[in-house]
Amino acid sequence: MHAEVYEWFNIGFDIFGRTPTTQQTDIAQDIFTKLYKNGFLEEQETTQPYCETHNSFLADRFVEGECPLCAYEDARGDQCDKCGHLLDPLELKKPRCKLDGATPVAKKTKHIYLLLDKLQAQVEEWSAKSSKEGAWSSNGIHITNSWLQEGLKPRGITRDLKWGTKVPLDGYDEKVLYVWFDACIGYVSITANYTDQWQKWWHNPENVSLYQFMGKDNVPFHTVVFPSSQLGTGDKWTMLNHLSTTEYLNYEQGKFSKSRGIGVFGTNAKETGIPSDVWRYYLLSRRPETGDTEFEWTGFINSNNNELLKNLGNFVNRIVKYVNSAVYEGVVPDYTKYDDSEGIIAAHKKEVNEALKEYLATMDAVKIRQGLQAAMHISYLGNKFLQDNKLDNALAKEQPERCAAVAGLALNHVHLLASIIAPYMPSTTSAILEQLNTTLLIIPDDWQGDSITPNHKLGEAAHLFQQIKPEKEKEWREMFGGDEAKKAKAEKEAKAAAKKADKEKKKAKKEAERAKAKLAKDAGKSVESAEKDGAESPSAGDAIEEVTEGIKQAALQTS
Repeated sequence: MHAEVYEWFNIGFDIFGRTPTTQQTDIAQDIFTKLYKNGFLEEQETTQPYCETHNSFLADRFVEGECPLCAYEDARGDQCDKCGHLLDPLELKKPRCKLDGATPVAKKTKHIYLLLDKLQAQVEEWSAKSSKEGAWSSNGIHITNSWLQEGLKPRGITRDLKWGTKVPLDGYDEKVLYVWFDACIGYVSITANYTDQWQKWWHNPENVSLYQFMGKDNVPFHTVVFPSSQLGTGDKWTMLNHLSTTEYLNYEQGKFSKSRGIGVFGTNAKETGIPSDVWRYYLLSRRPETGDTEFEWTGFINSNNNELLKNLGNFVNRIVKYVNSAVYEGVVPDYTKYDDSEGIIAAHKKEVNEALKEYLATMDAVKIRQGLQAAMHISYLGNKFLQDNKLDNALAKEQPERCAAVAGLALNHVHLLASIIAPYMPSTTSAILEQLNTTLLIIPDDWQGDSITPNHKLGEAAHLFQQIKPEKEKEWREMFGGDEAKKAKAEKEAKAAAKKADKEKKKAKKEAERAKAKLAKDAGKSVESAEKDGAESPSAGDAIEEVTEGIKQAALQTS
C-alpha cells in the first residue's frame, strides 16, 4: 500500500525495501554481538505489560492510556504524541490493550538492555561535531540536547514477541530485537539488499555524507539510539551528517487522526481527482520546518488557483502559445540579432541569476520550503518580463528583433524553470519539456539563456493546471472531516428534512381548512336555496360530512 502511494506521488527509490530479510538478520545480529562483547549490553529483569485476555506480552505501542505528564488520553506505551515525551508503558494511567481493550497486568521477564549511559560521552562528542558541520535543523539539535542533558539511561532492546530479528544469545530463543534497536539498522540492510557493495556506503565516512529526513518524533532514534549502537561496535561507520526534521502539520485547526478519519492521507489524495503535483506543491510550501503549520482546504484551493495557475501556468502557456501562433508558427525566432542597447535582456539575466543563486543556496542548505519560494519567484520574474515588454502582435510588427529577443529569452527562462521545479513537481516538468520539445537542462551556476537555440521547433501549447471550483472546499471538508463531521452533516440534513416536512404539513392543513370552509359555504347556499323552493335538501348535510371526512383523511396522510 505504501509503495502505491509513493508511486502516485512520484516519489522514487533506488530500492523500496523492508527489514524481514537475511541481510537485516546478519547485520543486526553482528552489531548486537559486538556491543555485547564490548560491554555495552546487559541482562536485566524487568516488568512488562501482559495481556491475560490473549495471553501475550505487549509491545509498547500496543499499550495505550493516559499520559502521566500531559494527561493526553490516547498516549502510546512508548511515546506521547501530544507532549512528545518518551514513556514506559507501565507509566500510563488507565492502560488498555490496543488489541482487545483489556487492562494489562505487570509481569516479570528478562531482557537485554543497551547501556546508553556508558556511551553518552561518545554520543555527545559526535553530535556536537555532526550537528554543526551538517547544519541540523534547530528542532533536531534541541531534541537531541534535551536527551543528553537529562542523562541517557539503559533502554531495553529485546521483547517477548513472535516476529522480528532473533536475539543471538542462549536462552533468548523466544525473544526478538525490539524496534528501538532494530529499525534504523534497516537503512543498512536495505542498502545491502540493493548492492553487495553496501560497505562502500556505510563504512566510508570520508567519502559519503548521510542525509536524513523525518518528523521530530523520530529524532532520538536517529541521533541517540542508532549512533550509540554504531559507536559501541568500535567499527568505522558512515554516520548521520545532515538532519532535516519537521514540526507537526495540523488539519483545519485540529489534528490529523487516522483512527477517527479526520484529515486527508496519502491513500485519500488520489480520490480528490487533483494531480499529485498540486498536492506536492501545497504540502511542500507548507512544510513545517520551523514550527507547526496548517493544512486548510481554502489554502489548498488558493495555492492551485492563484499560485500555480496564475503564476507558473500562465507564464509557460503565454509564451509557448505565442511562439506557436502565426507570429512564429512554432519555430524559435533568431533572438541573437537584437543589440540590447536598452539593456533589457542583460537586466533580466542579472535578475534571474540573483534569484537562481538564492535558489541554489537554499537547496544546498536543505531548506526545502524556502527553495520552492525561490523557484516560484523565478517564475514570477518570467511573467514580469513578458508584461514589462508587452509581448504581443504589435511588438512583433513594430520591433521584430526586440520581439524575437524577448520571446527567445522567455522560452529559455521556461527551460530553466522546468529544471528548478523538477524536485517539487516532476510531472509538471515533464509537461513543460514536452511543450518545449527538449530535454532537462542541467542547472547552471550562471544562466546565459541560450539552451534553446533559434530555429528549434516547439511542441504544442497546453494548460499545466486546471482551476479548482470553490465549492469543492465544502465537499472535501465534509468528506475528510471524520465521523463527527459526517454525524454533524447527517444531523443538519435531518433537521432540514424535518423542517421541510413540518412546513408541508402546515401548508396542507391550511389548504384543507380553506377547502372545508369553501365547501361549508357552498353547502349553506344550497340549503338556503332549497328552503326558498320549499323543499328539503337531504344531500347538503351529507356533503359537509363527506368533505369533513375527506379533510381528516388528508390530514392523516400528510402527518
